[in-house]
Amino acid sequence: MSPVAALSTELPRVLGADALVPLSDGGSVPYANLDYAASAPCLEQVQDAIARALPYYSSVHRGAGYASQVTTRAYEQARETVRAFLNAWEKDSVVFTRNTTDAMNLLAHAVPKGTTVVVFESEHHATLLPWRRPVRLPSPDSPQQAIAAADRALATAPEGPRLLVVTAASNVTGELWPLAELAQVARRNGARIAVDAAQLVPHRPLDMRALDLDYVAFSGHKLYAPFGAGVLAGRSDWLRAADPYLKGGGASAHVDDRTVWSTDPQQRHEAGTPNVLGVIALAAACDTLSQTGWDSLVEEEERLLARLREGLSGIPGVRQLGLWDVRHPRVGIVSFVVDGWNAQEVALTLSSEHGIGVRDGKFCAHPLVTRLLGEAGGCAEGRGTAVRASIGVGSTTEHIDRLVTAVRGLTGC
Repeated sequence: MSPVAALSTELPRVLGADALVPLSDGGSVPYANLDYAASAPCLEQVQDAIARALPYYSSVHRGAGYASQVTTRAYEQARETVRAFLNAWEKDSVVFTRNTTDAMNLLAHAVPKGTTVVVFESEHHATLLPWRRPVRLPSPDSPQQAIAAADRALATAPEGPRLLVVTAASNVTGELWPLAELAQVARRNGARIAVDAAQLVPHRPLDMRALDLDYVAFSGHKLYAPFGAGVLAGRSDWLRAADPYLKGGGASAHVDDRTVWSTDPQQRHEAGTPNVLGVIALAAACDTLSQTGWDSLVEEEERLLARLREGLSGIPGVRQLGLWDVRHPRVGIVSFVVDGWNAQEVALTLSSEHGIGVRDGKFCAHPLVTRLLGEAGGCAEGRGTAVRASIGVGSTTEHIDRLVTAVRGLTGC
């Protein structure tokens, strides 16, 4: 598909939208998938792209056969599709990884020695944990506090390279972070900025040039392309200077009694046979969302999100989690606790009795969830974990209403 093709007139469809799931009473019901923040279902267009690619599936790079040439073209075109999706600079590298965690670990591997890395404790573990002795900032009470704290930390950092690492949208609360302002803070202090966009790009466009971002990481499995591929896109110099993330075929330019590594930062960090089908799927998802048009996607999501938040707010004993003002913009994610109920029991009951899929736990963001639950309170059994409902393409009004009705039933209201 071409990124300049005409916009679609209808929302895309996901596989499994009509799937029936069993209930504990022996009946069945259409599945209400409200667990998109963990892994989104596959778009029909992504399945179609895989079906078209499979007959010509072959090795990529250096293959003389026709199938290898077709596959190589599709793989390399995917880089340009991702570049267009992010509006990354032409000189930026687009490195394919397994997921956001892999991408952030690759960037941590490439960060020059002596770099001061500043990261907030509210991050997903994929963004919080890979760095060598980072400066960890407490979860901010407001976007303004996040900006001020990052400014202070970078301004007082030792001489040398500096990197600010932030999320674009919280995987716990859905709250959107002030990327433009944080990027300005990084520039003012001679720092770079890396963004975990895993929870943003399925819901909103991300423009690297307009926001002046240095690095962006995201996962295909959050983006309706559940085939095991991810992306690290951004400036090439650190990637070119770092040792290969993996050492092997593809990363090496010449091998005899010594090894000369490729100077291309993309090949340098993609040793071995890559996940070709995962990359093709990811590119197809990027194309599909771009062609659908973000206005229609965002409008539908915000309608459903408002219905969900309003419905839960009307139930006594249900508390929604958030770092900032309740009016702060967010993507389609709501985490909550129910007085008198353990979060896992809530999730299991929603599944077995109502055919609703949600997440329970700390969502790989333990410091943030621990803080939010401490403020939210709740029964002793439920303290420490929460329930997360997340929406996306394929979510419906009936799914939202079924969840709200089921939660209301738990509270006896």
